[in-house]
Amino acid sequence: MTEKNSLTLIDNRSGRRIELPIMEGTQGPAAVDIGRFYRELGYFTYDPGFLSTASCHSELTFIDGEAGVLQYRGYPIEQLAERSSFLEVAYLMLYGELPTRPQLDEFTDIILHHSMFNEALKSFFRGFYHDAHPMAIMVGVVGSLSAFYHDSTDITNPRHREIAAHRLIAKMPSIAAASYKHSIGEPQVYPDNRLSYTGNLLNMMFSVPCEPYEIDPVAEKALDLIFILHVDHEQNASTSTVRLAGSSGANPFACIASGIAALWGPAHGGANEAVLRMLDEIGTVDNVPRFIARAKDRNDPFRLMGFGHRVYKNYDPRARIIRRMCHEVLDKLDDGQDPRFELALRLEEIALQDEYFIERKLYPNVDFYSGLIYKAIGIPVNMFTVMFAIARTVGWVAQWMEMIGEKNQRIGRPRQLYVGPRQRDYVPIEQREPAGD
Repeated sequence: MTEKNSLTLIDNRSGRRIELPIMEGTQGPAAVDIGRFYRELGYFTYDPGFLSTASCHSELTFIDGEAGVLQYRGYPIEQLAERSSFLEVAYLMLYGELPTRPQLDEFTDIILHHSMFNEALKSFFRGFYHDAHPMAIMVGVVGSLSAFYHDSTDITNPRHREIAAHRLIAKMPSIAAASYKHSIGEPQVYPDNRLSYTGNLLNMMFSVPCEPYEIDPVAEKALDLIFILHVDHEQNASTSTVRLAGSSGANPFACIASGIAALWGPAHGGANEAVLRMLDEIGTVDNVPRFIARAKDRNDPFRLMGFGHRVYKNYDPRARIIRRMCHEVLDKLDDGQDPRFELALRLEEIALQDEYFIERKLYPNVDFYSGLIYKAIGIPVNMFTVMFAIARTVGWVAQWMEMIGEKNQRIGRPRQLYVGPRQRDYVPIEQREPAGD
């Protein structure tokens, strides 16, 4: 990060002049450092949703929405998806470089041997109502981990931060599977250190004590790929929430719980659930032309879910990758009983050929395909966002560790443009006029 140029601003009201440094990153747009803006000019900047504001500097993830580029630590997502594994990418995000074979073996062993959670947590699960949403359970259980693991909550200690990161990545699949088992009334399944990260998750979700369970390698591979694609995505709502919570000095488990809560929102992590609901609304392939026409009608509230992206103004690079896996999964696992798959493929065909969608860059995105894969694997809709949370935990802890390690780290404190009443005096209740009169 360098400062080479500056931006000169002149206040027309007061005639005051200010030079603001322009900060250059290694890639992407430069940023104007407005740290002195309020102090010297007396103004706040106004940016709803922080769409034009860089809240931090980071070495983790780079996105070029116009070109359709996503990189983790400088590595293109296409290369990582094709050649890497989820745990290898997790190591990259935490430590900055791809591991050697001994480093990856050691890291994998650490993660797999931290996958069990404290046995006392079982009673915590039983405290939730039988039909509680798994995301509600995830928020509560993950937040409670700080009550069990006191030896990794000193955020000033780099070793504590590392241990907390390992524990969160390792235990998230176990907590997720236990949340699912609780919601369907089945006994929790302990993790098996002989299995892979995603194979372990599938086993804990779908096996039962009374009969053997065989992990489908296609499902295992598909989950590993989806998790790689969902590891991190720059300063989105949940990641920003984790950073903001972490800036207060909160323990890492509380910070990740706050990220899970933010991810739960339908505008963020619930997008792939919305795809399945949309397919249910459309119903059959015969109805596709009518709903396509509705999607093109500005006066119709119907929208095609899973198409387009707020950041990418090109084809979502993750969607290009996951599309191939989606077709592989459907060819292998679709038993022909779910008409939504045929319907989804028809929508995909239209979106990739119709000029209306092409001109507006409304291509199928990663949420469109991930929901179809989850459904084919047998993961219920209310677990879709939980799957997202498992993968994104890597990004959250990497972002948290990066922020805590900064020398000049300060608590986040956004400002506001106040538009409420001016100062007014208290009126005794006997003298007040009814509101609206």
